[in-house]
Amino acid sequence: MHRLLYISTIAADLGDIFFFIAPFTAVPLAVTVLFSEWDMFLPMVTVPVILFLLGMILKRLPRNERENRLSTALCSVALFWFACAMVCGIPFMFGLHMSFTDALFEGMAGWTGTAFTMMQSLDTAPYTLLFWRSFMQWIGGIGIIAFVIALASSTGLFRGKLYRTESREEPLMPSIISTGRAIWKIYGLLTFVAIGLILFTGLSLWDSVNLALTTISTGGFTLHDGGILFYHNILLELLLIPLMIAGALPFRLYYLISENRRWSLFGDEQVKLFFVIAAIGTAVLTYDLVYFGNSDIVTALEQGLFMTVSALTTTGFQIADLQTWASVTLFFLMMLIFIGGAAGSSAGGIKLNRVVLGLRALVWWFRRLFVSGKVLIPFKSEGRVIPRATAELETAKTMLVIILAIIIIFVGTIIVLQFNQTTYPITGILFDITSALSTCGISTGYVSPGMPVLSKWVFIVVMWVGRLEVIPVVVLFMALFRGSD
Repeated sequence: MHRLLYISTIAADLGDIFFFIAPFTAVPLAVTVLFSEWDMFLPMVTVPVILFLLGMILKRLPRNERENRLSTALCSVALFWFACAMVCGIPFMFGLHMSFTDALFEGMAGWTGTAFTMMQSLDTAPYTLLFWRSFMQWIGGIGIIAFVIALASSTGLFRGKLYRTESREEPLMPSIISTGRAIWKIYGLLTFVAIGLILFTGLSLWDSVNLALTTISTGGFTLHDGGILFYHNILLELLLIPLMIAGALPFRLYYLISENRRWSLFGDEQVKLFFVIAAIGTAVLTYDLVYFGNSDIVTALEQGLFMTVSALTTTGFQIADLQTWASVTLFFLMMLIFIGGAAGSSAGGIKLNRVVLGLRALVWWFRRLFVSGKVLIPFKSEGRVIPRATAELETAKTMLVIILAIIIIFVGTIIVLQFNQTTYPITGILFDITSALSTCGISTGYVSPGMPVLSKWVFIVVMWVGRLEVIPVVVLFMALFRGSD
């Protein structure tokens, strides 16, 4: 009985979210009308209709009013992402006659902001579906905000102080609704600026809008089979670099700057670490491409800088053939992808805040080895002393996510190799699995419409788990198989 009531509460929360998101998924119908692709109207209209009907039905289910649990929210967001990927894959089934697996893969890549695709040809695809892919990544990039707003009125889990200023204890914003609105405004403004900058490079409005949507969301979908290289535009490549970075930095800091509570992004530890890693990554990749790849210094620097930013922001744009790169270079790029962007951004990866906390925890732990047990070594973060119990708990949570992420990469690679006796290099498969977990999409070439069905399902699950940073999916399976007391 408790399990059924718990599951019904999750389903009711999902109803709220589906009901909220359904109108947004009707936006691509405007492209259908604009380009007179009437054969795409029915496939596209199924998405908002199904989400709306699901929302209406699930909202009527009973809720557990006994208490508001974090596990309920985590299960809801995990199911939301998977269900949206499934429903949003329907236009690809009806419009391009893709299989269920390929359509679900495309939907999951869209909602998780991963640049992998199962489409056979982008250059001949309908405009409606091309925009739908871009739009999925855009709303998926900020989708967690929609989840928080929808959930706030029903569970109350997020009524606490979501963010704090550096020196004060009062909430950064007066309510969760104003938080969501502020983030949406910032997200929209960044997208508008991105469209203008890309137009400046000489691209059409159509290309500019789609690229802006997938750049600010750090998604990486493109409109052509050739990707970014299709345009042969060095100015475009240079302008995409700061736009990718903008999507991978904490949106909370943009709000602080807009409210004059912070004068610079560079006061944040994650931002500092991001640019340090980006500089090191650019230097290493440039050196490797010259030394191992025999590239000229200009080409090596161009590819090194662009690919470093694309990997670290987990955007997934690609201007190099990784099959020609040395294994050591691939492993280094894979490390950048695994790290990812900042917490509170649209980027994937394990996030820079975990790297910062992990490094601090290691230093703190080793310092305690060299002193008496009676001596208290303070744990400091952002200039403040953190209580020992809190520091140990947060460190444990951080290491848990990192360890689980590594295990998932290892298990996913083993499954692909075990059930797909391929001659494809193991390094390439490992790289692509890591790219999927970090929702990046940079590929060595293994991910393609022709890969085995089992491999596609491995990548679908890995993208899903990686986008939600592992824990929500684990909690979901625990709730389904063990129930809730």
